[in-house]
Amino acid sequence: MSDPLVLTLSCTDRPGITARVTSFLFESGSNILEAQQFGDRAANAFFMRVEFDPGGTGREEIREGFAPLATEFGMDWKLALRDRPRRVMIMVSKFDHCLADLLYRWRIGEMPMEPVAIVSNHPREAIEHTPLGDIPFHHLPITKDTKGEQEAQVRELAERYDAELVVLARYMQILSDEQAAHFAGRCINIHHSFLPGFKGAKPYHQAYERGVKMIGASAHYVTADLDEGPIIHQAAEPISHADSPEELVRKGREIESRVLAEAVRLHLEERVLLNGQRTVVFRS
Repeated sequence: MSDPLVLTLSCTDRPGITARVTSFLFESGSNILEAQQFGDRAANAFFMRVEFDPGGTGREEIREGFAPLATEFGMDWKLALRDRPRRVMIMVSKFDHCLADLLYRWRIGEMPMEPVAIVSNHPREAIEHTPLGDIPFHHLPITKDTKGEQEAQVRELAERYDAELVVLARYMQILSDEQAAHFAGRCINIHHSFLPGFKGAKPYHQAYERGVKMIGASAHYVTADLDEGPIIHQAAEPISHADSPEELVRKGREIESRVLAEAVRLHLEERVLLNGQRTVVFRS
């Protein structure tokens, strides 16, 4: 068996797309392992994800053969190796629970990634409880006056390490519009789901004061609109009057870690396609 490939595509919806794609794969000698599709009637858009074993046909041969079909339908498409670990740069501040969770999942083989660098606006001691092993750590402090220079350093590091994805694992800095645009579609952030109701410091304490009955977290792609990018994954958990602010913080850490990990996994497995300000997520 050859290394499995993943084909993802989106285009204007019209009859015959599925038939043409699957027929092409059959005629190329490929065996479909998993296929999902979605037609957005409101947007008149079509989305598809196909995992397949190409048999004896090489990836470049598949790519060249599919290109005319993609052009005919005006597709935005990608062909990738399914099992290749994607290169990921993780950014963090003082709260390292999401970072620790991602690295644990990677170490046990659950997260299909290769962590190429850890970047923080705080010294290494701020996350001393999280073992990094041989992963390079870069301390890039930032102030209001040095924001532009620091963000340029981040871009340089992403290029140096050939990072395919940047994960903001509780990186407590607002990215500039320039930075958000530079990493568009390849930068994932996590935040508590109270936004925009509870912005600023100590959101869980604010939620406690308001007597909320649900807490949660959202993972999304970064855009210029703070915490309003296309959502990839969310989760919520009921709480009660008996939960203290400290209990909300504890439960919030667990939800944030879980939600971010799932969003990163879905992205790494090529299961997320952008649909304007929304996403199409083909879950396994």
